[in-house]
Parts: sequence; structure tokens; C-alpha cells
Amino acid sequence: MVGVLPSVANECSGDSCKNVISMPLMDDMKATLKADLDVTNMNNHLKAYIEQEIQKGVETAMKDVMRQLIDNKLEQANATIEATVHEELTRIGVTYIRWGRKGCPDGAELVYTGQAGGNYYINKGGGVNNLCLPNDPENGEHQPYVNSQVYGAEYRIKADQKQHGMSVNLESTEVPCAVCHRKQRSSILIVPGRKTCYKDWNVEYKGYLMASLYNQGRTDYACVDVNAEPFDNRSSHEGSSVHFYPIRTGCGSLRCPLHTADADVYCVVCTSKCTIIRLVLPEFQIVFIIKS
Repeated sequence: MVGVLPSVANECSGDSCKNVISMPLMDDMKATLKADLDVTNMNNHLKAYIEQEIQKGVETAMKDVMRQLIDNKLEQANATIEATVHEELTRIGVTYIRWGRKGCPDGAELVYTGQAGGNYYINKGGGVNNLCLPNDPENGEHQPYVNSQVYGAEYRIKADQKQHGMSVNLESTEVPCAVCHRKQRSSILIVPGRKTCYKDWNVEYKGYLMASLYNQGRTDYACVDVNAEPFDNRSSHEGSSVHFYPIRTGCGSLRCPLHTADADVYCVVCTSKCTIIRLVLPEFQIVFIIKS
């Protein structure tokens, strides 16, 4: 409030004058100008503003600190997750039987080596699948009942009829086998009628499809390695065995010329790799394992 007063001395004294400014207006009239300034509200607003800015600064600084801590922890967590995944990938994989060989392809781990076997080829009942019997069996007790179904397997590949690429005479020799484990693989596929794998699949080994003779008891098809070898040096028709005959195509329902009549049937054992991809999201990362 601004006004012209006769005298300021009569208006205020002591603390009542703390916000009053007096100045001469006209010396002859001895008049004064009184300006009553209330700075309380201004001080309150200034205080509130300062407190607000301090709070904003603290919040911003804390957010930066917390974000840095979170980023560091996420980075450590992702590194731990990825290392764990890589470690687990060294353990997991696929297994397959390599028919006709005592060992595994390069890079694959040998689980055990053994002898191919199965049901006697003239039996009309019982199992039909081929077996890879380990060379260190844990034998059961002798039994008197009649139901023998596990016998050794012999090649039936004459020297003048052997498949292209097979280098030894295997006729009437016993068939070895190997159980192999390939690490960091997610799937296994046996492709009949091919000697190469499809895109994104890796060759474990290739060979020829074999099974029992058409008029004998049925057996599984086996993919016998192109570099097949005998189980040992014995070579004779020892009887009571599973037979591994080369097979050929028969056209009709099987479309030719897509296939070739009366031809050997190739086979290839393929595996696919396990890979890691990282999905990066705005606030964190997630690691997935997928099949390539």
C-alpha cells in the first residue's frame, strides 16, 4: 500500500516498521512516502521453489544411480545366463547308432561299441527292431524256457554285389555297431534315398539302407555305413542270425523316374545344431535356445 502521510513517526515503531520504507516526498511539506512491502509470501514461494528444485535434482540423481545399478546387474545377469547356457550346451545333444562301424565319426563321442543283433530271421514272432548289443554285457540268469530272440547279425553282401564305395568283402561276417553322442545338437534325422543332408543339417555318416531278405522275417531298415567293417576275423555262416541285405527300389507306387528302378538305396544320418539368440528389450535382455 502506498500513501502520503503527515508523519511516519506516529505510524510505526520497532518491529512494526520492519517492512516500512519512508522517504521525503517534498522537503518543504515534510511529507513522507510509505511503502508497506510484505515479503512473507515471496519468501514462502522462493523456499517452495528451492525445495522443489532440490527434490527434482535428488530424484534425477537417484534415478540415474538406480538405472546404472540396474543396468550393471542386468549385464551381470545376462553374462551369467549366457555362460550357463553355453555350459549346458556342452552337455546336451543327440545319440544315434552307427551301423557297420566300431567307432564314431570325428567330433562325436563314443558311448559304447558293440555288435548288431536282433531276432532270428526265420522267426515269425517276437521283436523286429535291430539292436546294438554292447561288448561288455551284464548277463542275466540262464533260463530253461524257449523264447530265444536275440542273435547276432551278419552281412549278406557278396563280393560281386557290394555297393559302390564299400571296400571290403563283408559276406557272412558279423556286423559291428557304435552308439554315438553328438554334443550341441538338437535333432537327428535319417534320410532314406539320399547321401547328402538338407540345408542347415550336418552329415554324421552316410551309407546304404539294409534289411532282411524280402521273404524272411521283417526287420527295421538300418543305415549301414559306406565304410562298413566286420566285427571280427571270423567269417562263416554261423546261423541263427539277423541278416543285413542290401535293398533296392521297386517302381510302381514308388514314382519313377523320380527314383530309379532296381537301384541301391542311399541313406544319410543328419543332425541339426543348437544355437543361442539374444532378444534385446528396452529394459532387459532374455536369452533363448533355439534350433538352427
